[in-house]
Amino acid sequence: QVQLVESGGGLVQVGGSLRLSCAASGRTFSRYIMAWFRQGPGKEREFVARVVWTLGTIDYADAVKGRFTISRDSANNTVYLQLNSLRPEDTAVYYCAASSFITYDPRRYDSWGPGTQVTVSS
Repeated sequence: QVQLVESGGGLVQVGGSLRLSCAASGRTFSRYIMAWFRQGPGKEREFVARVVWTLGTIDYADAVKGRFTISRDSANNTVYLQLNSLRPEDTAVYYCAASSFITYDPRRYDSWGPGTQVTVSS
């Protein structure tokens, strides 16, 4: 499995920005699809964005298109999620995850980080 650790969460006002980082180590994660999910209070875990590591192919959830940007740094084995124009409904624990499958289903991701809290205040 791949080991993942997120960082960069925090408290931000509406309209603000944050950059989340996910440091990856372990098995050859270049074979993997790296994704961000989030889970808000009382909600199910939902897909946010993903990148196919080898191809750089990117996909976003409709709720974050145009506001969030996922990127990867192959030299540092790190995936980033830039969060702009934040809204109160973006408040959640954000998780980094890895899968061998190109999927939106969190059940198909077998490696997860512990998560980082993002809170957007109005």
